[in-house]
Amino acid sequence: MGAMTLEELRALRASKRKELSQRDAGEGVTQIIVGMGTCGIAAGAKETFHAIVDELAKQEISNVVVKQTGCMGLCSSEPSVEVLKAGMPGIVYGKVDDAIGRKIVQKHILKDQLVGEYIFDKPAADIMK
Repeated sequence: MGAMTLEELRALRASKRKELSQRDAGEGVTQIIVGMGTCGIAAGAKETFHAIVDELAKQEISNVVVKQTGCMGLCSSEPSVEVLKAGMPGIVYGKVDDAIGRKIVQKHILKDQLVGEYIFDKPAADIMK
């Protein structure tokens, strides 16, 4: 890539601003967290992450933050995706490829319906103390 002009840099910044805003969580904002530890990446978590971001853009959903995290401790179910949405329990999905990532956006995010066949258990907070 060659040197960019100031106008080209400004255009690039403007085009990425919306994408970057999807990583800043505010109070009560729905969050989708993709496990990007070594095992997650090896299992395809990068593709899952990009598919979720793409599906949110296609559906014109802007009130959802997409983040990445390290190991979620569910190595056998990678790629793992956690969804935190007000009014619903926190859910961890496992074996989430790009197609299932899109389905999570279409069902869980848009319709408040769980994608039951991909739900994996997570220890309750009271057990962890």
